[in-house]
Amino acid sequence: MEVLMRNMFQALGKNRYANRWAKKYGLKFGAGRFVAGESIEQAIKAVRELNKEGRAATLDHLGEFVFTPEEANESADMCIQTLDAIAEGGVNSNLSLKMTSLGLDISKELCMTNMCRILDRAKSHGNFVRIDMEDFAHCQITLDIYRELRKKYDNVGVVIQAYLYRSEQDIMDLNEDHANIRLVKGAYKESPEVAFPEKADVDENYKKNIIMHLLNGNYTAIASHDENVIMYTKGIVKDHRISKDQFEFQMLYGICVDLQKRLVEEGYKVRVYVPFGVDWFGYFMRRLAERPANVWFVLKNVLR
Repeated sequence: MEVLMRNMFQALGKNRYANRWAKKYGLKFGAGRFVAGESIEQAIKAVRELNKEGRAATLDHLGEFVFTPEEANESADMCIQTLDAIAEGGVNSNLSLKMTSLGLDISKELCMTNMCRILDRAKSHGNFVRIDMEDFAHCQITLDIYRELRKKYDNVGVVIQAYLYRSEQDIMDLNEDHANIRLVKGAYKESPEVAFPEKADVDENYKKNIIMHLLNGNYTAIASHDENVIMYTKGIVKDHRISKDQFEFQMLYGICVDLQKRLVEEGYKVRVYVPFGVDWFGYFMRRLAERPANVWFVLKNVLR
């Protein structure tokens, strides 16, 4: 049953018509728990509240469906406006983005142009940009572009997904650039030809990725709500005397809030991934697919 529900929500997240319906009816039925709002103003307000409690943030203007250069350029403009709003608001937040929203599926050149525009603006504000990893089909081109950008920019990082067999080799390759990496388990549905089908294997590979990147001496963002992973990381940094300035824990907006606060109280850096925008539906569906408990939260809102 759980597998069927997960597959259903993942399929819905990629459905254009469902996405249009969601845009029409807005942030209802519980989506507001995981999405900070549709406007920059709402997002900055949410970040300011997090900052008051000692948590940093990374803002992501959601965009799942880009089919024309004009739409890609508009998405890039929105990223730049977000960076300006962060600076003007004086809040502690980076920017996260997906390169498909910047025209990656249209042309590499268009995406590169938009990435450079965004990174130039981020650099002028002294800010940092994280390139989110998407599905396996976009993995290699994402890493290729990242490495090209690293030749010019030092304020850009990327994401590696532990459920892919290739993740260990990717971390080894990225060590040459002293990459700032966010390590995640992975949220897309992939073939067993490219990804571990069993959760236990993903968990084990994730731990291997964490210790590998930390011991390479590179900045590491451990993005997980799994308390076993968090305890494992605490043990690694203690045993190897790794500075708390070399890593941070990252979690999603609206999920495991008590755990986020507890880590801050223990002196760890916590960064919250804060999504916003009108194209929130695909992101929301992936959150429902990941955790059945999220589905019951939504159903309770519907019944109310």
